[in-house]
Amino acid sequence: MPDRFVAPPEYAPRSPLTTECSGCGACCAAPDIHALQKPLGVACLNLGADCRCAVYLSRPAVCRNYQADWVCGEVAPLPTLEARVRRFLEIYGLTAEVEARRSEGLQGLNRDRSD
Repeated sequence: MPDRFVAPPEYAPRSPLTTECSGCGACCAAPDIHALQKPLGVACLNLGADCRCAVYLSRPAVCRNYQADWVCGEVAPLPTLEARVRRFLEIYGLTAEVEARRSEGLQGLNRDRSD
């Protein structure tokens, strides 16, 4: 089984010190979480300003089963949740998808307002 804390060859090596959850909040804000109806690039409604989960003890299985990996070592040191989410999305090549969804959402809002 490969070491999930070793970055793929196309990425610079990460610190071996980050091998556990750092509580940075990126995994609660960057990916889409179907079980919570949370879209890509949008923070979970249960994520507090301190990047802690408000429903931690009763969080869904998808959250409970999440395992920290090399991406955590890449994003956790960044200074803000916004910066961590942006880097997470860059790593997985999802930045364009998030921007497209935001654009569609804004266009939908503009259509709704003009009706």
